[in-house]
Amino acid sequence: MFAGHFGLAAAVKAADKRTPMWALMLGTQLLDVAFVPLLLSGRETIDTVVEGGGYGSSLIHAGYTHSLAGALLIAVLAAWLGGRFLGRRSGIVVGLVVFSHWLLDLLVHRPDLPILPGNPGGLPLLGLGLWTHPAASAALEGALIAGGFLLYFRSALARSKSAGSGSGRAWPYWSSAVLGLLLLGSLLSDMLG
Repeated sequence: MFAGHFGLAAAVKAADKRTPMWALMLGTQLLDVAFVPLLLSGRETIDTVVEGGGYGSSLIHAGYTHSLAGALLIAVLAAWLGGRFLGRRSGIVVGLVVFSHWLLDLLVHRPDLPILPGNPGGLPLLGLGLWTHPAASAALEGALIAGGFLLYFRSALARSKSAGSGSGRAWPYWSSAVLGLLLLGSLLSDMLG
């Protein structure tokens, strides 16, 4: 779902002109960014499931960064930081985008998302397991990418038209092309990794 998160950021950018694209892109991946140091330290892990490998074949033990409470805490901290540096409205948008990562992961992950950090008391793990249906999972991710790209392109084109004629008229095409290549690269990385 790596690329799908970016597709959602592009869709949000289409609706929110104020929040910088870098903040939305980072926000959609912030749970995974926080996961990396915990993975490297061994506090959180990834196991390959025996189902033949490929798309979505991992069981992730991210008991802190990808727990419901942990994701909410990271989202609130991101909203607070975003509010301090980007303005209150953008801070709220960034916080919501950060939490969207957990919601999308809930759809695709096998039941490996705890409710509380570290899963004290052995509470049930959450995850609807769309990754066990690769075609449906890829279709959802493709829809997020295509939808985000199209919404972003339409928004950029409308902004360019309202700005009038001049050298800035090519901007929607160039920025959308770069975004499209990044989204495509992320999707291929998801499918091959």
